[in-house]
Amino acid sequence: MRINRTPWIAAAIVLLAASVAGAIGIEDVVDGGNDYAWERIELPGTVCSDGSQYKFFVHDAPGSNDLVLYFEGGGACWDYESCSGQLGLLGAANPNGIADDYITQFKARYVAPIVNGADPGLPLRSRTDIATKGWDVVFMPYCTGDVHVGNNVQTYVDPAGQNPPITFRHAGFHNTREAVAYLASRFPNVNRMLVSGFSAGGVASAAAFTEARTVIDPNAAFMLNDSGPLFPAPNGSFNSRQLHDTIALAWDLDTVFAELPASFDPDDFGSTTDMLAAEFPGDQLAYTGYSSDFNFSRFSYERFFPNLSEADILALWREDQALLIDEMNDHPNFSYHIPWKRQINDSHCSSIITFIGSHSCPSIRKKRWYEFWQWPWSQSWKCPGGVAQYAFERFFDSWIENGAVIRWVEPFNAYNAEDPGLQIVGPLINDAITGE
Repeated sequence: MRINRTPWIAAAIVLLAASVAGAIGIEDVVDGGNDYAWERIELPGTVCSDGSQYKFFVHDAPGSNDLVLYFEGGGACWDYESCSGQLGLLGAANPNGIADDYITQFKARYVAPIVNGADPGLPLRSRTDIATKGWDVVFMPYCTGDVHVGNNVQTYVDPAGQNPPITFRHAGFHNTREAVAYLASRFPNVNRMLVSGFSAGGVASAAAFTEARTVIDPNAAFMLNDSGPLFPAPNGSFNSRQLHDTIALAWDLDTVFAELPASFDPDDFGSTTDMLAAEFPGDQLAYTGYSSDFNFSRFSYERFFPNLSEADILALWREDQALLIDEMNDHPNFSYHIPWKRQINDSHCSSIITFIGSHSCPSIRKKRWYEFWQWPWSQSWKCPGGVAQYAFERFFDSWIENGAVIRWVEPFNAYNAEDPGLQIVGPLINDAITGE
C-alpha cells in the first residue's frame, strides 16, 4: 500500500500557517473530540486522593451492546516529592480531584481516539472511523496516583521539613471495584467489551481486567494496554524490581493481590501477562508501546538508578521490553504493536490524540541508492509496502473485528524524525497536550 503524502504535507502547511497567524486551537489541530451526551456518575464512598468525590462518565450509545471501559493515565506517586507535585512530570494527575465538567475538558475530550471511535482528522486529512465507533463508553478519570489499583491511605512527610504533611488516598482499587459493580448492573448484556487505557491507565487495563471480565461477564472480551507495561521482575536483579517493591508498599498492593487468581505470582508483577492469558484463553489481549518511550521509562528507573542519561534509561527500558515480548510470545492470545519512536509526548502512548506516526513496520530500513528519488525526497527510510500497512488503526481494527493475533515490533529507524509532515504537526500536538 503506497501512501499519498501530498494531502499530508498540505495539511501540515495549513496547520503551520494557522499557527503562525495565532489562529489555531485544539479543535483545528485535532478534529477528534466527541460530543457525547455523557452522564456523570458519583458512587458513595469513592474518593480522589484529596478526599473529594470520585467521578466517572458514561456514554450509553443508542442500540449498542458493545462497551469500552477506558482508564485515564497521568503518572503515579509514592512519596512526598512525587505526591506533592514537586517532581512535576514524575508525579500524579488531578491531585485536587475531578471537576464536574471534566469530560468536556481537553484531556478527556480529545486524548482518546478509542473512546471517540475515530482517528482524528487534520485540515485536508479526513477523520477516520475505527472499530469502537458507536460503542457504549465508560471513561474512568485518574486522581489517586496509584494506576487505579491502590488500596491505602498514606501520610507523606516533607523530608526537608518545610511544608506540612499531606494525606494521600490511594483509593483506586475501591473506586475501580465499585465502578465495575455499577457497570455490571447498568450494562447487563454486554456483547463485546474492550478494557483499555493509556500510561497509568494502561497498567490499570491489565491489572483490573480480571475484575471487569468476571463481574461484567461479556460474551467476548479484549484488553489493550497502551504504554503501561508490567515488566517481569521476579527478583532484585531485574531492572523494574525497585519500582515494583516501592509501589507495593506505598499502595498496600498485597491486599489487592489477594483478590487475584492463584495463577498470579505476587512476587512478580510481570506474571500478570501469564495470568491473564491462562485465565482467559478465549479473550484477545494486547500491548502497545514505543521502544523509545522516555516518559514511563523515567518513572521506572530515574529515581532508582541515579545519574542515568536518557540513553541509559532507554537501554534499561528496551531490556525490560524484550522480557515482556518473550512472555507474550508464550501465549497464543497475546498481540503486540511496538513502534520505535514518535516525536509526540516523548514517544509515550500509541493511541492518544491521533494515530499519526504510530506505525510499527517490522521491515523498515534505509532506502537503497536507487530508491532515493521516491517521495518524499527528504526521507531516507522506507517501509516496503508503505507504513499504512502497519498503522495502529489497522492493527486495532483487525484485532477487534477479526480476532487477529498480530505481532509487530519495529526496529531502530528515524522515519518519523525525517517525516516533514510530522515535523510540523508533532510540535503543535505537543503544545496542545501541555496547554502551551
